[in-house]
Amino acid sequence: MSGVMVTLPGGRTKEVPAGTTLEEISRLPEVMESSSPVMAAMVNGKITELSVPLMENANIVFLTLGHMDGYRIFQRSLIMLFLRSAMDVLGAGAEVYVKHSIGNGLYCEIENAPEFERDREDAVKKIKERMWELVENPQPITQMLMDLPDAMEKAKQMGLNARLRLFRYRRFSIVHMYQFGKYQDYLYGFMLPNSSRLGHFDLRTYEGGVLLLMPTRRYPHEVKPFQPMPKLFSVFQQSRDWSRILGVADIGGLNEQISAGKLRELIYTSEALHAKHISNIAQEISARDHVKLVLVAGPSSSGKTTFSRKLCIQLRAEGMRPHLISVDNYFKNREDTPLDEEGAPDFESMNALDIETFQQDLIRLFAGEPVSMPYYNFKTGKREYRGHEIQFGPSDVMVVEGIHCLNEKLTESIPKEEKYKIYISALTQLGIDEHNRIPTTDGRLLRRLVRDHQFRGTSAAETISMWESVRRGEDRNIFPFQEEADVMFNSALPYEMAILKQFAEPLLFRIGHGTPEYAEARRLIKFLDYFQGVSSEEVPQTSILREFIGGSVYEHME
Repeated sequence: MSGVMVTLPGGRTKEVPAGTTLEEISRLPEVMESSSPVMAAMVNGKITELSVPLMENANIVFLTLGHMDGYRIFQRSLIMLFLRSAMDVLGAGAEVYVKHSIGNGLYCEIENAPEFERDREDAVKKIKERMWELVENPQPITQMLMDLPDAMEKAKQMGLNARLRLFRYRRFSIVHMYQFGKYQDYLYGFMLPNSSRLGHFDLRTYEGGVLLLMPTRRYPHEVKPFQPMPKLFSVFQQSRDWSRILGVADIGGLNEQISAGKLRELIYTSEALHAKHISNIAQEISARDHVKLVLVAGPSSSGKTTFSRKLCIQLRAEGMRPHLISVDNYFKNREDTPLDEEGAPDFESMNALDIETFQQDLIRLFAGEPVSMPYYNFKTGKREYRGHEIQFGPSDVMVVEGIHCLNEKLTESIPKEEKYKIYISALTQLGIDEHNRIPTTDGRLLRRLVRDHQFRGTSAAETISMWESVRRGEDRNIFPFQEEADVMFNSALPYEMAILKQFAEPLLFRIGHGTPEYAEARRLIKFLDYFQGVSSEEVPQTSILREFIGGSVYEHME
């Protein structure tokens, strides 16, 4: 058999027999030196499953669990392992739903399973044992092609109504299914070739369901102890209740509403729910006599700016006089900004802010003194004073938004009873179907792609290239403090992907093959193909979504 030449990172080459699978190549000593398990490969710039045989010369970069695409493949394959094991233990009639992420795990629910309902702890123990059996005695996970009508019949037999709705709007006639033993399922994206690489997980009961715990990208060989997040979990449950009210718990349900001409009703009901929640938050702030400082924090593209302005309007309706500022105006001058590990200015570090001046200004304001507020000029990298002065009265409140606002260090000079903390994020409430979820980060990335192009002249490739760094900053500076909030607000709108589609797709199609961002662009394009695209003209000018697509009434509001 003729050989093919494999070129690995660093220019190393290796000849292997034609037909050698990528999994076999991944076990070579030249590759095994990686400290993180290999999940897939980038072959000549294209993500490829490890089960694929190599038939020609290729440049190969193996994707480990530490790589975002590698992590997705691990997570997806682990879900497959869990689903099959649950069916093996509970019977084919059991209904398992993969709901949402929480901490380092995925929250799932199980219905129509008498054994689980009788003794959840024992049932979960048996499922976990079955998962370990399949890891220690691995079986192949193979891709199979199925005609769309057959895939729809399969979904009907499995009682997967959300998947049936999804497939009704599918544009392609072939569905890529996966088989694991006798278990067949549709999982959105690539998979591992077998169950041997899934040996790091845990399974436990949580609330009314099951928590599937997994390693993080940073620590691929261990599963960290789970830290309960009751506030975040409550927000997810509330969002699920809202989606049921709106009739859009999944993508198929959204497409049905669009096809039935009910988009306008969905938009205005969704916006009304947002407005009601913001009004409730304003009422709670007003009811606390000593609150002088409202702090709003959340990850990138959560809609902090629009939310804060909408909140200020509701506070005025409660008889208060709010003053809105951004912590960004307290950035140190650029030459004083700390550097990250790559030598670039680290604007997401707490040390990039002049905390001392910020705290002094707050103390003076709350003492009734007039204070000149700074403005940070991002073009010059200098803090400026433009004559904007504030003086507090009895009914005044400061609303401050910024990524560090939940970190007590930022406002440690202010008594806790004078502060009210809000965490905002776009926690996507739609599922793809029963077994496939939409990561909240995908919604935020699409928002940012559109916004950065609309208002900052940034290409989609540039936004994607910096996204990894943005997420690392969120892991350090935002997510550890989210449970410190007095209240959480979910800024995601169930209809927004259908709107963002028309803005994002042209930007993503501009990313050319061979660029580092191409694979991620194609993944997002494939994801957006699930949605029916609709016009943005019905989106109210007061919507948080307008912060990203343009046309917001708050764009020029100080």
